[in-house]
Amino acid sequence: MQNAIVRLEEIKIQNFKNVIDGELVLKNTRKPYKASVLGLYGQNGSGKTALIDALSILKLVLSGKSVPLQYAEYVNLEADNAKLEFTFSITSPQGIHNVEYSFNLRKCRNDNEQNMVNDKNDVRYMSRIYNECVKYSYHSDAEDIPKQTLIDTKTEKAFAPGTKYRLLIGDDPNDETDLIVEKRMASASARSFIFSSGFLKKFKEKCESEFYRQIIESLVFYGNYELFVITTSNSGHIAMGYLPLMFQYEEDGGTRTGNIPISLNDANYIPENIYSVISRVFDSMNIVLPQIVPGLTVAMKDLGTDINENGATVRKIRLMSMKNGKELPLQYESEGIKKIISVLQLLIEVYNHSSITVAIDELDSGVFEYLLGEIIRIVSENGKGQLIFTSHNLRPLETLDKGFIAFTTTNPSHRYIRLTNIKTNNNLRDFYYRDIILGEQKEEVYAPTNNSEIAFAFREAGYNNGN
Repeated sequence: MQNAIVRLEEIKIQNFKNVIDGELVLKNTRKPYKASVLGLYGQNGSGKTALIDALSILKLVLSGKSVPLQYAEYVNLEADNAKLEFTFSITSPQGIHNVEYSFNLRKCRNDNEQNMVNDKNDVRYMSRIYNECVKYSYHSDAEDIPKQTLIDTKTEKAFAPGTKYRLLIGDDPNDETDLIVEKRMASASARSFIFSSGFLKKFKEKCESEFYRQIIESLVFYGNYELFVITTSNSGHIAMGYLPLMFQYEEDGGTRTGNIPISLNDANYIPENIYSVISRVFDSMNIVLPQIVPGLTVAMKDLGTDINENGATVRKIRLMSMKNGKELPLQYESEGIKKIISVLQLLIEVYNHSSITVAIDELDSGVFEYLLGEIIRIVSENGKGQLIFTSHNLRPLETLDKGFIAFTTTNPSHRYIRLTNIKTNNNLRDFYYRDIILGEQKEEVYAPTNNSEIAFAFREAGYNNGN
């Protein structure tokens, strides 16, 4: 619900990629900042991207979309399934719901599109979301409710417990039958049952409790309109000549959100309504962009109108940059500038809105390290929303409050930690380097490498190639 503020408070990951067990609390307990920032640092292949992938799955699930097989392939090779758990706070004028949502993910056979027994080498697979569970507690000036289960799908029935089922759905046996069918359909299409359109439709029709409606409907709104996950494919699209323009803004009492891929190398033919969206996004960005990259603005060059294959009128446009009074196609700007432009509107939303969460993998890719550190510092000190990012560039360790930084370890069973014994005057970047060398934390943060052995390996590889 739009009048509630949803914040992601904690993430737990089990048996997902190279994370056997990992837990991250997002709240900065050092200082009462309005913004919630989490920068995750660590060695290559140590579980940073696993966090972003877990959030990608969360967005798909809360939005009622199918989870691609790619994510089921991420289940740890030593396990049958992965478990993801997310804790939220939902704050409204009445009080605060603390909500835990968890589910399991696994790879399973997909027999839904086949009517013949195929050769064993032609087995098809799919993702499966199952064992979903929603728990909540509540606090207000008037009452406190301890943690209890609201919905648990680990049952042959639609869901348990029965007391909550009757409050959410009622006593009509036909509804139970409909929901069991929906549960099977959701499973067969790699979707969440709790956030499927069939369940939500029945829930909205039958549930008369505003208290429970706020929990489910707030999470649905958050997943569809307020949670944004930017993976490394974003940089890949830029390298291939497309600008993935991600945005969210309020318009006429509603929320507009999306991701529009725009060609950088050629002219684009876009409908009038999309043209107005891009114009508004660029107008917003052009207030901030010249302050980040002095003198730079972006615009659409209008090349006239045309008719598409459906007979509709479209605008022909080309993305341009304007710097020091000179107009240039945006394709000739640096990769770093394109990266900043693609995410800038979302960073503006994080700065201004408490219920926005943006997660970005490899935020530092192509961005000058001093600028990166300053942007994140400004967002952390003056912003209102949530920013989660991974990075290899250590500059933010010198500009952010230490409570905003976490690290990966070499222990897959305790994958994420906060550094301890940090004094107020310690430079976190230097402290981290020292720990890599000396290993002063309870968990090792870097698997040691030997420079002489690396050099010998390079020579050995050269001999094998005939050099």
